[in-house]
Amino acid sequence: MAKRTFSASSSGGTSLLPWLGLAVIVILADQFTKTLILGYFQLGDSRHVTDFFNIVRAHNTGAAFSFLAGASGWQRWFFVGLGAVATIFIVWMLKKHGQQRMFAWALSLIMGGALGNVIDRLMHGYVVDFLDFHWGARHFPAFNVADSAITLGAVLLILDELLRVRRS
Repeated sequence: MAKRTFSASSSGGTSLLPWLGLAVIVILADQFTKTLILGYFQLGDSRHVTDFFNIVRAHNTGAAFSFLAGASGWQRWFFVGLGAVATIFIVWMLKKHGQQRMFAWALSLIMGGALGNVIDRLMHGYVVDFLDFHWGARHFPAFNVADSAITLGAVLLILDELLRVRRS
């Protein structure tokens, strides 16, 4: 049985529109939540929510887990460029493989998250993080909606590959 696809584009492939739409939804959710944090919290503010979760305002000039955060500023443009290159590659992959739904979901989530963080770097020079999970005094590095989308996308990519190999 053939997989169902979304509407075909004029080139005969799968339409990019649903996948780009998903990425836009991620970007909008990410930027909306970050705007709330910037409006209601000062840098370093923290609000207790549960025994294992706080809302905080943190700025990350680096990448995941503050990688390169202490660099002299060049990393801002490096990560903006990396996000732009990744977006071009992901759009190309979606155009080519958009009919593979889990794969396309994964790429769209990753692209939306990457662009959400690129917008922060361009607007502020840093990424706004605010989700703070902890166990006692041990805190996981703060993150945001974009980071969550990137992580979920990566998990879906791994799952898609495992399922593909299993079917082979």
